[in-house]
Amino acid sequence: MSTRKGYVFIHGAWHNSETWAEIKPRLERQGHLVQAVDLPGAGPNASEPASLTRRPFDADAFATEPSPNADVTQRERTDAVIKVVRDINSQTGGKTILVGHSLGGLTVSHVAEEIPEEIGAVVYLTAMMLPNGMSALEVSKRDAKPDEMLPSLICANPSVVGAMRLNTRSEDEGYRARMKECFYGDVDQETFDRVSKSLHCDEPAGVRIEPSPITAGNFGTVPRHYIECLEDNAIPIYRQRFMIQAVDANVRSKTTVHTLESSHSPFASMPDELGEILLNI
Repeated sequence: MSTRKGYVFIHGAWHNSETWAEIKPRLERQGHLVQAVDLPGAGPNASEPASLTRRPFDADAFATEPSPNADVTQRERTDAVIKVVRDINSQTGGKTILVGHSLGGLTVSHVAEEIPEEIGAVVYLTAMMLPNGMSALEVSKRDAKPDEMLPSLICANPSVVGAMRLNTRSEDEGYRARMKECFYGDVDQETFDRVSKSLHCDEPAGVRIEPSPITAGNFGTVPRHYIECLEDNAIPIYRQRFMIQAVDANVRSKTTVHTLESSHSPFASMPDELGEILLNI
């Protein structure tokens, strides 16, 4: 029997397939097949508002210009990943291990609910793993604390521009410092400066209000893992643990939990430790 495994990686909000640049070769060196996806509305599939790069920068224009990514739907993202999963399975003869980071967890859940028999395991890396009927917006508001970092980075009302908007090209040192602390708190400045160049500014707002579709009969049959990150300032640990408990109760089975003492981005700060967890799944 072949020990070759297939992995499909899904990035989080504002990120792209480059998220997994340190992880992909670690798995490939062990003989596994790895595909990192650029979701619709992300990476090369994303467009930016003109006001992002216009100088002098006009904050009012940036706060009101409609997003060119506003029409991207969760359905598009789900379909795109199902296509990749089936391609990987055809090459390995097995079932894909589907890994999602942050908001990418939404797509993991939708895919696993639709094609559970084609997924070997799902892995949520400090990701949105939501019980049936709950949206990412709802869980982010649950027990929200006034000092949470992520809301302070949002530069526009999502209902106005159609996107969750960050100023990924900000020249304000204070703003960039908060962005680093929120997403990359345990990486050095040089690494942050490099990885932040690939971030897109507009994450489609519609996906955050899409209710989770998971059921015990489909999603609940797929082995699932959650990698909690103790120092995460984007999805705090208490919110990660709420989601684990809520989903376990919802589908009446247990999530296997792994723990890293990392920020929101262990693929950048702890690639060896994260790679080892993934290899052992």
